[in-house]
Order: sequence, then C-alpha cells, then structure tokens
Amino acid sequence: MPRRNKKGGKGRQGDSNSEDESFNENASVYSYMSENGGASSVNDSDELSSNERYEEKFMQALENATEKSAQTRVLALQSICEILMHRYMPDFVDDRKVTLIDCIEKSIRRGKGLEQVWGARLAPLLVLQLGGDEGISKALNQFLLTTVQDKSVSFDARAKCCTALGLLNFFGGDDIGDMVTLMQCFESIFCASYLKGDDKTPITVSPEAGALHAEALSAWGLLLTMIPSGDFVSWMTGGQSMLPSFKKLMGLLQSPHLDVRMAAGETLALILECGRSHDEDFLEEYLSDLIDAVKQLATDSHKYRAKRDRKAQRATFRDVLRYLEEDISPEITIRFGSESLVLDSWAVHLQYSALCTIMGPGMTSQLQENDFIRDIFGLGTKVDTANGATKLKASKLERHLVNAAAFKARTISRGKNRDKRSAVFT
Repeated sequence: MPRRNKKGGKGRQGDSNSEDESFNENASVYSYMSENGGASSVNDSDELSSNERYEEKFMQALENATEKSAQTRVLALQSICEILMHRYMPDFVDDRKVTLIDCIEKSIRRGKGLEQVWGARLAPLLVLQLGGDEGISKALNQFLLTTVQDKSVSFDARAKCCTALGLLNFFGGDDIGDMVTLMQCFESIFCASYLKGDDKTPITVSPEAGALHAEALSAWGLLLTMIPSGDFVSWMTGGQSMLPSFKKLMGLLQSPHLDVRMAAGETLALILECGRSHDEDFLEEYLSDLIDAVKQLATDSHKYRAKRDRKAQRATFRDVLRYLEEDISPEITIRFGSESLVLDSWAVHLQYSALCTIMGPGMTSQLQENDFIRDIFGLGTKVDTANGATKLKASKLERHLVNAAAFKARTISRGKNRDKRSAVFT
C-alpha cells in the first residue's frame, strides 16, 4: 500500500519498475546497473573484482563511522546504507554484524539530527541482509523506541525511527501483544493530528510534525497487515480502546498536510480490507461519510495546494474511492529481469512501499537477489539467467494466482507461529 510519490507504483494502475524517483542519491557511492535477464556482460574475475571494491568501500565507511567528526560519521553511515541498498552481501555483513549493531546504537543514542536519521535507516537494512534475524531486531528495538518517544529529538529522526521499528517488527514480530503495544505507541504520536473536540483541524501541527505523524501512521498500518483479521475486527468493533476509532482516523483526511492525508486514505482502505476478509459488513455504517470525504479529495482542485500535490492526492484517492465503491484494489505489476511481482491488495501495497522506503532505487536488485525479500513476497528461489538462459513468462493470470497464493500462505503461516495467548488483554 505505497504512500507518497507512487513508491512502489501506488496511485496509478499499470506496469511500474520499483525505483523511487524521490530518493536522494547525492551521497551515492557507486552507480547501479540493472540486470534485465540477458546474458552476463562481465566475467567471473570482473565480478570478483567488483565485489572486492564494494567490500573495501564498506570497510572504509565502517571505520569512518567511529571517527570523532560528526560529519564524517554521517557520510560513513550514508555510504554503508547506499551499499546495502543495492548490494546483497549477507556473509560479508554477518561477519561484521556486532560492529554494525554497535554503530547503529551509538549513532541513535549519542548522535544528533542526520546521524540519528542514517543510523535508523541502517537498522532495517542490516536485518534484511541477515534474513530477518529476530535476535538483532529485538536488540535494536529498545533504543529505537526510546528515541521515538523522546520529544527532544528532531522530527525527522523520530520519523525514521518509526519506520525502522515498523519494519523490524514486521520482519520478525511473532507476538501479537507486542505488536499491539507498538501500534499504540505509534498512535500516541499521530493522534496529535486528530481533529479537536469541535471537529476542527489542529492548527499547531507543523509540516515537520506532520511528516512524523504520517510515518507513524504508515508504520501502524504495516503492523496491521500482520494482525489476524478476526482479532482485529473484534478489537475495532467490541468497544475496546486498544486501537483507534475509525472516526478519529477518518478525521485525518482533513489534515493540512498532504502526506498525512494520503497515509490516512490508504490506511482506512487497509482497515476495511482487513475487516472485510472476516466480516463483509465491517464498519458499513461509516462508508457513506467516508465516500463523500474521499470524493472531495479525489477531485480537489484548490489552487492553494501545489499542482504536484494535487496530482498525487487525486491519483491516490481515486484508487481509494474505487475500492470503497466497487471493492477493487489498485493492481500494479513490478517487473524486474525476467520476473514480475503483482501488487493487488492494500496490504501487499503497503508492505512493498515500506521496503521501497528504505531500499530506494536498490529495490530491483534486492527483489532479484535477496532471499528474505523474495520469501516475503512469495517469489520462490532465484531465477538463473546466466549464459543467456531464457525463461518462459507466465501469463498475467498465472502470475496473479501465484503471487496471491504465496501471500496468503505466508500470512497463514505467520499467524500460526504467533503466540495467540498474547492477544488476550484485561
């Protein structure tokens, strides 16, 4: 369920590559050449030499990350992130994971501003390299959570910590109680954008705070994709206060900030999708008012909004409106090499978008090479395209069915592995 600037292709149906055009590449340490499924243009010795160069750059950056100069440390963290975004090197990273964990912890606990931002970005990249290592995720969780809740920390750093926390718990979270607790933490952040008692938009939310609220809301939605639909429906309709009310979330559509409005629209669609999979009449009483609000945003032509913002908002809310009125989710096909991934539900859209947020333009290579990411999206074993081998492309329907079946199987499997006793609250 991608958010903002079509990360992962959200907002327009059709084919898309997985590159995030809005990603800042100013500090890129090398250029990435996408593989398109043909014969390799480099021999083994060239590939070995290439790997060695990246490893040398990585080691130099890791050494610089401990320097006294804050600027040097920031550039080092940025370089490490750039390499891990594009390059899948699990064995090399595993040998240095203790140093990397220490580097992340110090940058977030002791650093300021950009150092905390890049430290938070590095956390999920490390875990993705190591196959979703649950132990590392838990080790990183506590100081990320402490930073998120520290109001003396910059909005941007707190926002990146929200994203990191959501991803780390998505990768390895198996305790429903822990996930609900973290979702409540995220709500304690984005609730500052709720309408006041008189249903007027809060006027004290700055653009920087709005960006934080949007990231916290997106992280909340990412964890929602891991909650069994039956539990979720009972919590939303049973008068319990563990999750925010649907009406309060609807109020976020009136936020003055584009990223909050778009995150809210997609989250509301996700909530209905999760609930309807268990109860087809889930929250039906809110549907009429929600459709009216979404229609206004889908046709918004207010000149005081930037043209680019209006275009992005209309595209997003047209998709939301179509889902509300016709029960049709936007379908995006991501092509990489000789393979493709179909995003055909709000849940898988959001999951893909969350990964694009940290992978940026490296998402294409990671879909091809990273075993853990391939497992998340049910892509199976890596496709061997060496020596000019060609693969017959499955029909669109076959690809759709394979992706849907794999996604459903993974969700069921994760649900069975969770401790359901933790879902009991008193």
